[in-house]
Amino acid sequence: MSPPIESRRRDVRRIACLSFFAVAALGGMRGARAADTDLVARGAYLERAADCEVCHTRPGGTPFAGGRAFVLPGIGTIYSSNITPDRETGIGTYTDAQFVSAVQAGVAPGWKHLYPVMPYPSYARMTADDVRAIRAYLDTLRPVRARAPANAVRFPYSFRPVMIAWNLINLPSAPLADDPGQSADWNRGRYLVEAAGHCAECHSPRNIMQATSSAHSYAGAVTGGWRAYNLSPDPDSGIGAWSDTQLAAYLSSGHADGHGTAAGPMAEVVSHSLRYLTARDISAMVTYLRTLPARPSDETVANVPPDTLAAAGSNRTNGGELFAGACGGCHLKDGQGRQVDVAALWGARSLGETQGRNLVKVLVEGSRLDTPQGAMTMPAFGPEYRDQDIADIANYAIGHFSHRIGHVTAGDVATARDGEPPS
Repeated sequence: MSPPIESRRRDVRRIACLSFFAVAALGGMRGARAADTDLVARGAYLERAADCEVCHTRPGGTPFAGGRAFVLPGIGTIYSSNITPDRETGIGTYTDAQFVSAVQAGVAPGWKHLYPVMPYPSYARMTADDVRAIRAYLDTLRPVRARAPANAVRFPYSFRPVMIAWNLINLPSAPLADDPGQSADWNRGRYLVEAAGHCAECHSPRNIMQATSSAHSYAGAVTGGWRAYNLSPDPDSGIGAWSDTQLAAYLSSGHADGHGTAAGPMAEVVSHSLRYLTARDISAMVTYLRTLPARPSDETVANVPPDTLAAAGSNRTNGGELFAGACGGCHLKDGQGRQVDVAALWGARSLGETQGRNLVKVLVEGSRLDTPQGAMTMPAFGPEYRDQDIADIANYAIGHFSHRIGHVTAGDVATARDGEPPS
């Protein structure tokens, strides 16, 4: 016996209603997934801009699992934390609010105050939405169980509540607001340089409280035994003599003709961060850097052209002969490099620095720069050469490529091998 017509109509209406809500729910799920995908993609880009991976990965370790040591003279050794979503040793149990607090205020769960080797004073100038986007990306990583070694910090810095006073004095109070008197590109460049990219953290000297010095911002500084060069528009010691094209090329590829190739920490920044930024963002950074106050510094640029270098006579000193045998095959006498641009030495900042700090670090440790064509490596001479031999090579290279007198000693090389003392 068939059900009454009215009953069948009610059933049809119920089915239609349920179908409508099912389709609506499915559409909502697709929309949520699309929104999540967009958020993660944005976070992945911002993570590159903020260069989180480099500091949160120990040499030879799993990316983002922490354990990298930072030796701070007079303070001690601090190890980076695990920022994978592991629930025991990483950030897996952090709420978004706790993550934002750690990144922007330097306060982790449990009122654990971080040290400013984590550049949270710069990240405080980012928007909270951008920080949450980075968290969304980090949550997609494979959880890695890895606990960082305990910090070895001297008193009074070992008493973490000291950082409460430090933050009151040095922590910015709000994210950067766009300057309506400047262009969109300038504002974007300022955000990338001052906030996400935290360039001042390495390229500005520190004051007595270990905060970046606003009076000497971007005038260059020594970090981890490497000199971060002057980024101000000063024409003699900064980037004032660089063209926009050269500066953009250096930021995006780690090399600019007539200005050398990035090495050490700067090579890491290019390899893991800057080379992934869009051309427009790199251009915006250049636009902003051009407007910084010019700040003269001690080490000025020495740019000897390749023709002059090629015409130089032979050098029979120990350094000259070692350079010819170990270095000349790749870098060439005229400094233009063989086969690849990154091997060019003429105009390199490290060769105009008479104390040879960065040059010695490269000779001892080697260097690696990741490019679209693959990894470009400079082998480490430290294991094979005596301290005096490396000092002789450095002094020859400084004299040949910059026409200056190098002052590198065997003691300087020994210090570069051992790293900066913790106290």
